[in-house]
Order: sequence, then C-alpha cells, then structure tokens
Amino acid sequence: MAEQKGPQMQATLGLTGLTSNAMALIAPGAFLWLTFFIQATTGVAGQPSTAPSMWLGIVGALLLCLATAVAYAEISKLYPGTGSSYYYAEQAMLSKDAAFKYARVAKFIVGWGSHLYYWVYPGVMVATTGIFVGYIVGFFFPTFLSGSNPGPVFMGLVAILFSFFVAWIAAKGAGASTAVNLAINVIQISALVVFSVLALGYRSTHPTGTTGPTAFQYDSQSLATYTYQFATAKDGTTLRDKDGTPLPLLDAAGKPIPFVITYPETDSTGNFLTHPTAASVISPHKFSYLFIQATVAILILVGFESVTSMGGEAKNPTKHIPIAVIASLLIQGVVCYLFEYFAANYFLNSGYTMQTATGSAAPIGDMMIIVGDWLLGPGHGKYFMFAEAITVFLALIGTTLACMNTGARVTYAMGKDDEAPEHFGILHAGSLSPRKAIWTLAVISAVIGVVAVSLVFADASAPTDATIAALPHNIFSNFGYLSHDTLAALPNSLLAITLTSNFGTFILYALSCFLCIVAYHGRPDYSPVKHMLIPGFGLLANLVMMGFYIAGPFFNLGTKMEPLTALGIAAMWGI
Repeated sequence: MAEQKGPQMQATLGLTGLTSNAMALIAPGAFLWLTFFIQATTGVAGQPSTAPSMWLGIVGALLLCLATAVAYAEISKLYPGTGSSYYYAEQAMLSKDAAFKYARVAKFIVGWGSHLYYWVYPGVMVATTGIFVGYIVGFFFPTFLSGSNPGPVFMGLVAILFSFFVAWIAAKGAGASTAVNLAINVIQISALVVFSVLALGYRSTHPTGTTGPTAFQYDSQSLATYTYQFATAKDGTTLRDKDGTPLPLLDAAGKPIPFVITYPETDSTGNFLTHPTAASVISPHKFSYLFIQATVAILILVGFESVTSMGGEAKNPTKHIPIAVIASLLIQGVVCYLFEYFAANYFLNSGYTMQTATGSAAPIGDMMIIVGDWLLGPGHGKYFMFAEAITVFLALIGTTLACMNTGARVTYAMGKDDEAPEHFGILHAGSLSPRKAIWTLAVISAVIGVVAVSLVFADASAPTDATIAALPHNIFSNFGYLSHDTLAALPNSLLAITLTSNFGTFILYALSCFLCIVAYHGRPDYSPVKHMLIPGFGLLANLVMMGFYIAGPFFNLGTKMEPLTALGIAAMWGI
C-alpha cells in the first residue's frame, strides 16, 4: 500500500457509535415511508401486482442479508481497517500462498465494483427525499404542487440541495455524523412504532361492514378523508366540486350514502386491493412475486456493512465492529421492518387500497392521515402526519449521511492505494474526514437524484390523463409530465436507479461472502458453519438474485424495462 502522509483518522467510536452509524443507513423510519410506494408499484402496467408478497419478500431479503452480515462480521475480526470489502479483498488474498499474487486485481475489482452500490445508493436517497418533500409541500400548498404527483423540476431541485446539505454534515467528521445518527435512530424508531400500533388498532376496530364517523374513504387528490361514498362519472373518475372536493353519492332521498369498510382481495380486473386476513399478509401468494419483491426490498436492508468502513475510527474494531454489523440488522430488520410492514399491509382496506397506494407519492403519509383522523378527529390527521414526517426527514438525513460516509471512505481507501485518483486519499487536517471524496460523491448523488425523479411516475405508476390535467400549471408542478400512454411505455426512473444500486449490492455482497470463505480457509479457527455454510449460502443467494435480474424479464416475471436498464448501466460501469 502507498505510504500515507498527512493527517490520520482517530479512533473515537465505541460500540454505541458504531452501531448507530450502521443503524442510520438501514433507517426503517425513512424506508417504510419511502419504499412502500416503490414496492407497491413493482410490476408491469396492466398485469397483476407483485405487492401481495411485499412482507415475505422482505423476509427473503433479510435472510440473504443475515448470511452476508455474518460473513462481514467474521472477516472484520481478522482485518480491522478502513475500506470495508476493498480492504478485505487485499488482505484475504495476501494471507494465502496460492492467491497472494491476485491481491491487487481482487481489490481493484471489489473496490470499483462496490462503487456501483456506494455511488448510486446516495443518489437513490436524495431522489426519494425530493419525492418526500414534494408530498409535504403539495399537502400544504395544493395550488402550487400536487402532493400525490409532485413535479420533476421541484423534486430535482430538492435532490440537489439535500445532497450538498448532507455532504456538508459528513465533511464535519465522524464525531458529528455519529451524534446526528444516534439521535435520529431513537426518534425514527419510536415514531414508526407509534404509527404501526395505530394502523393495527384501526384495522382491528373496523371489521368488514363498519360504517359511521371513523369509516374513512381517502381521496388522493384532496389528501383528505370522507365518510361517504364518492359519486363517479361513467369512466369511473370521481366527480368533484369547484374546489376539488369529491361529491357524495346520493340515495333516493338525496342524502349521502355512508361509506362502508370492506376488505376485498382484488377488483373485477384482478388488481390486488387488500389483505382479507392477517395470514394473507405473510403468505407468498406466488413465489415469483416473492423473488421480485426481494430484489427491491434489499434496498431497505443494506447498510449493516457500512460500519466496516470505519475501522480506522473504532476504538476496538475487532470486538465492536462484528457486534455492530449483526446488531444493526437484527434490530432494524427483524424487529422494526417486519412489524411495520405487517402493520401497513394489514391496514389496507376498501377506503385505502394497494391501488390507491400506487397512485400516491407517499402511501404511508396517506395512511398516517387516516389513522390521525381516527385518533384526533376528522381533519386533524394532517397534524399527526406532519409530526411523523419530521421524523422521516430526520431519518433521511441519517441514512444519506451514513451511506455518503461509507462510500467516501471506500473511495478514500482506494485513493491511498493509488487505485483511485491520489487526491481522494487525503484527509482534511481539521475534521480528519475525506472531504474531496465526500464532495465528489455529493455531485454524483445530485446528478443521479435528478435522473431518478425525472420519470418517477412512469411504467406501472403512470397517472391517468385526467390526473395529469388536474396538476397545477407551473414549471415546478406539471412540467415533465407526458401523456398516460407515453409514461406507461417508459421505464420508471426511480425503480431503474434503485435496481442499479441493488445490483451493485448483490455483486459486492457475493464477493464479500466469497472473501470470507477465502480468508478463513486453512486457519486454525476455521468453523464449517460460520466460514463455509453461512457465507456459502450468502454467496449463492446473492448470485440467485443477480440471475433473477437477468432471467426474470425474459420469463415475464415482474417489470421488464427497469431491470434491463439497471443491467445496461451495470454493464457500462463494468466495461
């Protein structure tokens, strides 16, 4: 390795700080809100949704991640240092007489391969922040922006500003980032648990046939709840007054017909609507759906390995980093995600179906308004939603900050070794952070974020022509929206960029599992379970997921355009 001159990283992080940094990247407070929309719309326009298997898809992704986490935890015991898998690749090969000559090519492949994940993932985060802020602004200023369908220009501007704001925090150093992440973890977990409990409470107190003052039907255009059935035109669109409020369906006496809650599984055309029972939430429905959902769900679980890039800042890396890797995934993945996603899916009813969710920029925000109206009274749910939204925004800061820190430190390690431009391997004298790598990643993230929001409502999530026509007419709202048919024929840009990041994740995780097997081969502390069986399963599972990306579209499994776009980007990066 090239000799490092100048400032050196300082060991300041204990177990709590390391775990907080890993947990911040997994961030259930952000991802439940942000990726429910992506998972709800994963499929092909005009074909049955894969969303019924959302919960079990997370379980599949979680098993893959747990196997990979064990591999990371074990290999981090041997090689504490900055650089994560890039550093491990070199050390694992150098430790073997038959493989040491491949050390440089191994770390080159792993290092630059990991950048397909570490450089794209922050772009996904700033893009979803643009969508999130668009929803909130549209809620409070509906004549300026649509909350359900924010404008690409507005979302792109938010993505750019957010990217540089988070980079500014990251440039302050590991101490500042850790303090921010620790506070955010406590807030976001508490807030989402409150929502999940309320969602389950609403479902349990509103069985089939419930009507009355808290049997709400949600309207995505006005972002409000109503206790009556909506009047519709012959084409199925909702009739509205001059203010956009849905008109009630009237009975023979001219009185509004009360809305009645039911739990239909599908509509007349086969579109998935709700889960009739709790067992339906955790059922596979179709195993192909499980795989499709798992390829998306990996996005919400990655990040546990981020702490392995902070070995140079850990007080006791060989002891604390392995614990932080496993603990972060178990706390966030097993405890938080499985509970929260069950609650959100079980909540779905005829007043807010999965089809409603596919037409909203923030389905969880909509659900919060409904349970808030139930808890606080009609019209007051928006306050509950806004309070929860603040915690989601904080979680977004935490997860974007954590992935920028991780990506920048991998780039820093490569800069030290002259495998990347030399200036990336220099620390700032004051903050002891790799500022050049951080600001470079901020620019890359901003560009990717703008691309990701450009066609976020394309393919299966394409709005109707009537919805597009109803958007406020200004450059921040309706500019960039094409006709429904045109949008439906184009790939969803956010999903395509998300799958690109996920494909990079599968590549990195598969290589890391392989490195664990290599590193422990022939050692006296070798364990067949921890150093062959578990990482072997992780290697195989990651390869299967990569293979599904390639084979799925050709077997009519899930969406076609987005995986092929992601594969094309990955191929160009590889070349």
